[in-house]
Amino acid sequence: MRRALLLSGSLGAGHDMAARASAASLGARGWGTETLDAMRLLGPKGGSAGEAVFRTMLATPGLFDAFHFAALRPGSRLALLADAVARRQLVPRLRDYLDAHPADLAVSVFATAASAVSMLADRYPSMSHMVLCTDVTPHRLWVHPNVDLYLVTSGAAEAAVRRFQPRARVRVVEAPVRPGFYDPPAQEPARAALGLPADEPAALLMSGAWGLGPIAAAAAALADAGVQVLAVAGRNAKLENRLRAAARHRSRLHVFGYTEEIPALMAASDLVITSSGDTCAEARTVGRALLLLDVVQGHGRDNLQHELELGDADVTSARPAEMVRCALAALDRVKPPSPSAARSPATWETAFGRALEDIGLS
Repeated sequence: MRRALLLSGSLGAGHDMAARASAASLGARGWGTETLDAMRLLGPKGGSAGEAVFRTMLATPGLFDAFHFAALRPGSRLALLADAVARRQLVPRLRDYLDAHPADLAVSVFATAASAVSMLADRYPSMSHMVLCTDVTPHRLWVHPNVDLYLVTSGAAEAAVRRFQPRARVRVVEAPVRPGFYDPPAQEPARAALGLPADEPAALLMSGAWGLGPIAAAAAALADAGVQVLAVAGRNAKLENRLRAAARHRSRLHVFGYTEEIPALMAASDLVITSSGDTCAEARTVGRALLLLDVVQGHGRDNLQHELELGDADVTSARPAEMVRCALAALDRVKPPSPSAARSPATWETAFGRALEDIGLS
């Protein structure tokens, strides 16, 4: 049995979702897979410090915008130094793991992981290395020597990789999603299972695993405007508590914490209101229109613009009054939902199979 190591990073849940989708595709082809969290490989202090720094930058208006556009995208000395510091912690632990558990393929879905695997390429000459990035503009720290193939989800992303590695092998693929999104329930039974009325508009409201932005106030305002709101707090316990407090006096507000039932929640909804991340690809797969919350700095700004260009999407701030106005207008424009998924898994699976062929692992 061939063996693949998938390297993710627990900053939010997007990297994990891409790793899970890739692992499912490899497993269907008879591969054995294992997934490691690069943030954990940084050690308890390194991983916690890295997450704390990232959260602080996102929470400070303009700070991550400045770091992303001035440092990460062009690859400034500051960005390369940050990568080197993280790599020094990651490489020894990854080397020890690979010595004990050899792999035929490493799939990096996290930039720091791609850097570490690249450094170890000479030690494992028989191991191929694939990098999967779903951002529309992969920044400098995604691109390294000793990468056999880059998988990206747009022509703009392909050009961004070749900015730093002009002769890189790049394949443009549809963004992978977990299998459940390709086979969602129809809207009527999905609503019935959740106890939602069939004759009222419904929206799924979520903002990543961290629940970024004033989601509780926005959810309450939208419910007060007559919309059935399925509000997902992700792993944000404080947000979940605020949502549940708001729901006590609002029958139209339905609260969820971290849940694997997102395909069913999307199927029950007419509109998905979310930040610019991998949830967008999931919503497009189920066949739901998007209202994008402009709450993620840096790469989030890039991804938001790309989603608008793809169509069937609008944008709003997360300020409750503005979000309600935009959501009600978007709900007036939504088309009747398709009875089945809007995208087929065959598109991703065919592209992924060709990617494996590209590096001699068909």
